[in-house]
Amino acid sequence: MWFVGARGSVATTATVGLAALADELVAPVGLTTSGPEFDGVALPAFGDLVVGGHDVDDTPLAERARSLAAGGMLPSRIVDAVGARLDAVDADIRLLARTPRGTQREEIELRAADIRDFRDRHGLARVVVIDVASTEPLPADRPEFHARAALDAALDDPASEPLPSSTLSAIAAVAVAGAPYACFTPSLSLGVPALRDLAAESAVPIAGQDGKTGETLLRTVLAPMFASRGMRVLSWAGANLLGGGDGATLADPAAVQSKLASKNRGLHDLLGDDVVTPLHIDNVPDLGDLKTAWDHVHAEGFLDTRITLQTTWSAYDSTLAAPLVIDLARLLSLADGAGVTGPVAELGYFFKDPWGSDEHAFARQADELVSWALRTAVRRSAAQVA
Repeated sequence: MWFVGARGSVATTATVGLAALADELVAPVGLTTSGPEFDGVALPAFGDLVVGGHDVDDTPLAERARSLAAGGMLPSRIVDAVGARLDAVDADIRLLARTPRGTQREEIELRAADIRDFRDRHGLARVVVIDVASTEPLPADRPEFHARAALDAALDDPASEPLPSSTLSAIAAVAVAGAPYACFTPSLSLGVPALRDLAAESAVPIAGQDGKTGETLLRTVLAPMFASRGMRVLSWAGANLLGGGDGATLADPAAVQSKLASKNRGLHDLLGDDVVTPLHIDNVPDLGDLKTAWDHVHAEGFLDTRITLQTTWSAYDSTLAAPLVIDLARLLSLADGAGVTGPVAELGYFFKDPWGSDEHAFARQADELVSWALRTAVRRSAAQVA
């Protein structure tokens, strides 16, 4: 597992959790791939997964984990018990330049070289790259987003406007290192036509976008209920309160726009574009990494009666996200071993804005994921025999 944003809250939590799982200090609570539906699917064992990554921060991983424990998110006893494993991972985290070193193509090659070196030094079958870095502001539309020739020219021109870091990392993973890739953030990544074409040519499985962990997860469970019962939802308002690094990042009006769009897209797909969906995210520093989301649903029922539903969801978002990125690493490894390429629509189960799929209803996504995993396991076994 190669994390982009390897010292952030999500990657740190996943690394601590993976180490604890490998040492059998905790049970795999919260991991979809540990459920009985996946008993017949040959997935990498927790102890077989090695972690490395990129980050712009040089804070030691163990120090970052202790900070999260001090804030109440991680158990101190677990962090202390896996300290040696965290130090080993820290040695495999490479510092990422905040601006490209040379042309953007040269920067991409440097990032890809780190991934290949990690794979070779550890003798790994494959590296799955997962972007869990901070949300970036979405850039203005540019010619290189639509045509491969314009993209190639921009990558080779030292004077061209820089592409988002998420895009450089995605190209490095998919097109140069040949690594399966998942984007767990709403940043640009591969989300424009020229980059999707590039990914399609790279013959590796990819998945995205923007992890579905809390409020949006609940919405995609409840919205199909209203639709199935013939109730007309008039409005679905939401408010999110959070602190920590995510709260500070999303306090930037430019950075928060992609998050707001991805959180509401599923509701409109499930209920229609006429539903009013006001949503805001507020930075409340004293909450730290504990996130609280409030939703107010106003619907119309039989004989013009009004229905109101209010929900409150409160959890550490990183502890919701961490098992999902471990699941994604295991499932993308399965896909790669079976020769699956391009966007894996069935992995939309994990995302707010799934690549290759317009399905947002959680129950249907769950069924599709299990069916896909069982089919892909058979396909992989056949490939190994052949």
